[in-house]
Amino acid sequence: MSQSELSPSASSDSATDALIQKAKRHLLQNYKQPPFVLARGQGTRVWDTEGREYLDLIGGIATCALGHCHPDVVAAAKAQLDSLWHVSNAFYSQPQIDLAAQLTEWSGLERVFFCNSGAEANEALLKLTRKVMKDRGTPERFEVITFDSSFHGRTLATVTATGQAKYHKGFEPLPAGFTHVPYGDVEAVRKAVGPATAAILVEPIQGEGGVRLAPPGFLKALRALCDELGLLLLVDEVQTGMGRTGKPFGFMHDGFVPDGISVAKALGNGLPIGAMLCKEALGASLTPGTHGSTFGGNPVAAAAANAVVRILRRPGLLDEVQEKGAHFQARARELQARLPAGRIHAVRGQGLLLGVELDRDVAPVIAQLRGEGLLVNAAGDRTLRFAPPFIVTVRELDEGLSILERVLAAN
Repeated sequence: MSQSELSPSASSDSATDALIQKAKRHLLQNYKQPPFVLARGQGTRVWDTEGREYLDLIGGIATCALGHCHPDVVAAAKAQLDSLWHVSNAFYSQPQIDLAAQLTEWSGLERVFFCNSGAEANEALLKLTRKVMKDRGTPERFEVITFDSSFHGRTLATVTATGQAKYHKGFEPLPAGFTHVPYGDVEAVRKAVGPATAAILVEPIQGEGGVRLAPPGFLKALRALCDELGLLLLVDEVQTGMGRTGKPFGFMHDGFVPDGISVAKALGNGLPIGAMLCKEALGASLTPGTHGSTFGGNPVAAAAANAVVRILRRPGLLDEVQEKGAHFQARARELQARLPAGRIHAVRGQGLLLGVELDRDVAPVIAQLRGEGLLVNAAGDRTLRFAPPFIVTVRELDEGLSILERVLAAN
């Protein structure tokens, strides 16, 4: 029996309908939200205001890495609320200092700037690039090479860095300073480098671009190219960082160190916090007054993030992420073989950032999965993205794939 058959009927004057109508009156209508209101979460499950339960295998879009309401994270945030909420970055606060120490130790980069989101973290990387080049005496170098199908944020600069025309539409003229080349093509990158080129910005896995992995050796080749030509190598770890791929950061699978990275999403397990990390020499360019953020590294968000990082660094946890991801991919390929040829076009991913590419637009499929009690989302037009909490069990992954099989077999 489907989730919709089990759910209570909703009358036009139900509390849920009233909330949705209120949202439509007051919220900017820039999202396509389904017609229910989520009210509670615990672990890998969420419940709506009508009491319907859902298995959440998207986790706030790769954000709730430890699941909903993880007790250690909740305790850390509550304790901080009782002592100090906010002071701005005009003053030191211990949670931020402790978090910076944890992140530099874990990443191998020496300096941290805190902000509120992944887009802001990427903005910090872009500003850092321009300031570094000016300090080096090469102010003519300001352009950044990014990649087709990439995604780096929704601010005017980061949406321009994004290599997807659909996100640019309506916001022209876009800022100068970005060139897009095919993902995975080192020679195309080399040909795109010119006198104004300052940096390369790349995702280890293109999450919004369809959960597409960098070809073997690609990222390391970019590192060598940057070293050869005096460019900065910037890695967008907003989605791949914080253990999502089974390593602390996605770049670590390739055995090199970037000049700077952006981090957000899972850092606060849902509380808004982002960070830009960079090498010591580069960080020296952001002197007092050159960059800032009123709320960046807020004590409550930083306290929660400290708890997150401590848990993620526990021995064996990231090994489990890789094992669970491998299990999902193996089972998804078995499903691919059972379904009519071509129904599932491809299964790909790393750790618990996973994509199942279909032979059709996934929007109707996602709606049907919701009706069966499963939450996932789209990565591109034809790819279902799964980014479950790391605490997900193998049984829950199998449950999600069983729901997917039921929906795909019926259509």
